[in-house]
Amino acid sequence: MSRHLLTTVALAAALSAGACDAVPGGEAPTTSGDAAPAAAASTPRAAPLTASGAPRPLTAAPEADDSLMSAASVVRVDPVGDSGAKLFGTAGGDPAMNGLATYIAFFTSPGDGWVIYSLGDILDYTVLSSSAGRVDLDLHESTMDEATGEIGSRHRKVIVSWTPGDDGAPPTGVTVTPAQ
Repeated sequence: MSRHLLTTVALAAALSAGACDAVPGGEAPTTSGDAAPAAAASTPRAAPLTASGAPRPLTAAPEADDSLMSAASVVRVDPVGDSGAKLFGTAGGDPAMNGLATYIAFFTSPGDGWVIYSLGDILDYTVLSSSAGRVDLDLHESTMDEATGEIGSRHRKVIVSWTPGDDGAPPTGVTVTPAQ
């Protein structure tokens, strides 16, 4: 595996615990882009806190830590039903022409991390439904007319399916099927 992919896997694992609570029972999933507005929408509003001590300055993370840069690239995490699977997207490239590298990941063990399958580079996705071994997605993609260079868009629906491994192991394969 490439170092970037391993780093992305580590980030997905770190975010997975919080992501399970990020989309409570049936609410709409978060959207790609800046994660703060989606988090703010699901966070209860409370009165601002009042300082009760001296502020402590923070130190910027070392630039040499590539894993943190990859972690910061994750802009979306969606749990997939009760399967332990996660959809996640990392930002990159030109956001006007897709830019959300989208994956489905299955947890193996604390020592081995995740098995990750790439779903592709899209603009955004909506989880339409999920069940054991399946998630239905509406993919929003940018398109380019090669003759004119004009950027357009399309939606396409797909079924992502897998057979869970024995004793909770991740699947050995995942398929993507066009759908209506």
